Amino acid sequence: MEGRPDPEILARATELGRVLFTQDDDLLACGARRQRGNEPFTGVIYAHQEIAIGVCVADLMLMAWAAEPEEISGRVEFLPL
Repeated sequence: MEGRPDPEILARATELGRVLFTQDDDLLACGARRQRGNEPFTGVIYAHQEIAIGVCVADLMLMAWAAEPEEISGRVEFLPL
């Protein structure tokens, strides 16, 4: 979906039942708008670009192990945890 608008990417992820991980501020804003508007989406996990990828991977693994997808649905979560 490279080059597609962020709302389209988030809509497609929601259709597929997938939570998105991003370091893109625009996609973060898109998720936040949906959250404020009570629009359904599967969730966005965001990390600033300064966060080391190893930290992100470790936190994403922890979230995958500890949380069910429906617990993240409709939310914007921030890394590091």
